[in-house]
Amino acid sequence: MSVSSRIAPCLWFSDQAEEAANYYVDIFPNSRIREIVRYGKAGQEIHGREPGSVMTADFELDGLQVTALNGGPIFTFNEAISLQILCETQEEIDYYWDRLTAGGDPAAQQCGWLKDRFGVSWQVVPTGMGEMLKDPMSPGAERAMEAMLKMKKIDIGELRRAYAG
Repeated sequence: MSVSSRIAPCLWFSDQAEEAANYYVDIFPNSRIREIVRYGKAGQEIHGREPGSVMTADFELDGLQVTALNGGPIFTFNEAISLQILCETQEEIDYYWDRLTAGGDPAAQQCGWLKDRFGVSWQVVPTGMGEMLKDPMSPGAERAMEAMLKMKKIDIGELRRAYAG
């Protein structure tokens, strides 16, 4: 599988870039580690990293190119940005939800959103959810929204039943 996008996320970790890359590659199909780049002696007075330690882990998640950077504890993840997983079935939602919530923050779970063990926010949502919610004035959209707001992990069947009335 080749990477076709010029835009790729870069995730800043304190020192867990390679661990996170391996973790994500194990979860997503059609994924692989592309390259591990290590810090050298150059710039050590600025970056403060040991020569030979991992600087970046470049990997693909189901065709999406991602870079994980070990940049130190200066920055941390927050919910202002998340990675969205569009799922066709409840089995897919259950799979990604269970794998990504393991060791994550249970308090950060709401409406299909979760925070994994590295602090990265994800949305595990069904592909048809946007269609159900796009007309905020329709009774079906209101029912689906009310149902979704009560969920942590999305239940596709319950969401569809609420939408249908």
